[in-house]
Amino acid sequence: MTTKTDRRLLIVEDDEAFARTLVRSFERRGYQVRHLTGEEGMPALLEDFAPTHAVVDLKLAGGASGLSSVKQLHAFDPDLVIVVLTGYASIATAVEAIKLGARHYLAKPSNTDDIEAAFDRAAGDTDVELTQRTTSIKTLEWEHIHEALAASDFNISEAARRLGLHRRTLARKLEKRRIK
Repeated sequence: MTTKTDRRLLIVEDDEAFARTLVRSFERRGYQVRHLTGEEGMPALLEDFAPTHAVVDLKLAGGASGLSSVKQLHAFDPDLVIVVLTGYASIATAVEAIKLGARHYLAKPSNTDDIEAAFDRAAGDTDVELTQRTTSIKTLEWEHIHEALAASDFNISEAARRLGLHRRTLARKLEKRRIK
């Protein structure tokens, strides 16, 4: 079991301001923290730092997917507690993140309390409320678009081709649903 004094956190986040905030907040809580903006340099950092916890942004700079980082982190240490953060939540990416080794998947905005609570929740919650609400067409469309984006590593042109849409049409739809 990890004690409070040996909690080592890796934050993989391309938003520098948000990453700085997370770093400071987790350091105040007693974590040793390292930050990367993507996968570059991850193998060396993993060997030198050996994190016990990780926070990974789903969508990184240049259209890179944080799912690749989750896979690499889980392969390094299957016991590593990984939480995925995203402003582009979808069922498809949540399922993939968990299958690749993430413990939890949180939609932004999430704060340090939310993330730390996710670190501590190892089991699922059987008492979570089941909604009776049917999914709207707009939600289904958004999830279908996000599945195509995830399948194309967040390349808008490729996702538009897969969806049979013009690139600008897809860009407009994404702009309307921007969460981040």
